[in-house]
Amino acid sequence: MSTTTPTPSGPLVKPPATLKAATLPRWSPLAVALGSAAVGVGVGLGAGLHSRIQWGLIAALLFIIGSYALAVTVEGTRQARDRLATSLVWVMFLLAVVPLASLVYETVQRGIKVFDVYFLTHSMGVLSDDETGGGIYHALIGTLQQVVLASVIAVPIGLLTAIYLVEYGRGKLSKVITFFVDVMTGIPSIVAGLFVLSFWILILGFGYSGWAGAMALAILMMPVIVRSTEEMLKLVPNELREASLALGVPKWRTILKVVLPTAIGGITTGVMLSVARIAGETAPVLLLVWVNPLINTNPFEGSQASLPLYVYQQYAAGTDASYDRAWAAALALIGFIMILNLAARGIARWKAPKTGR
Repeated sequence: MSTTTPTPSGPLVKPPATLKAATLPRWSPLAVALGSAAVGVGVGLGAGLHSRIQWGLIAALLFIIGSYALAVTVEGTRQARDRLATSLVWVMFLLAVVPLASLVYETVQRGIKVFDVYFLTHSMGVLSDDETGGGIYHALIGTLQQVVLASVIAVPIGLLTAIYLVEYGRGKLSKVITFFVDVMTGIPSIVAGLFVLSFWILILGFGYSGWAGAMALAILMMPVIVRSTEEMLKLVPNELREASLALGVPKWRTILKVVLPTAIGGITTGVMLSVARIAGETAPVLLLVWVNPLINTNPFEGSQASLPLYVYQQYAAGTDASYDRAWAAALALIGFIMILNLAARGIARWKAPKTGR
């Protein structure tokens, strides 16, 4: 007589685990943040601290400490370190965003008072800085012309320099160029203005003009364009270059048709960053363009105005009307930079190589 052991007919079922690591609920960071904010405000009021910035710093410190202590208690040291790093990232993010948001809010709140069509389409004319009325039309024209002229000078030179450093430069010349680019990156704007002033106006004898200011602004643009373009070109995979060269395409055509279209997004962003830098410069404009309350559409002859110089001039006047005009001009300058960045993103997406399936 033989006996058989029955075998299971169904699929094997894994028994449920009996041990499970404790984890904090997903809403715990929000709860810790709200509690830290409440305690930070209470500590600030109790200590007689009138600055909300101090309240925020206290709340941020409490948030970091509270998140770490709660995670150590519930989840253990290893997970607590991860939450500590996450808390630090969020706090640093807020420390960067809050001042920017406060700046934009303050500019919009104060600049919207006189920011209208009349303000954009009229100049100061014969008005004095302590009178009401007037606008930024002359300064807007000056800024647009000076930025465009500076870009016409700096963008081709910067792009070609970066292409040489990445694609061709291997000897001492590339090291010398890299050294001078690094030096130019740290040049104060007043130094660039003084250089053009001494050479163009004092030595060659030309007068104050928007062109003189554009040359100084171009000096400030070039190192930014070179550095950003150089880094973007280095990110292009060498396999793309090698594949193009293997097909018999000349190197110059490979750079033009393969390398540059691949990096066009980052290059455009770098150019816009350089434009954003020079659009807010005041010192070179004050030295080379001078001050002109009237409309001058010829950047090669006569003094002009610009938005940064207009803001400085109106704020220095010290009247309520001039303060309103200064804030409105600052709002226009922020809007100008924002439009340029949006246009750059649109161009970068339009020119970026399309990847098909």
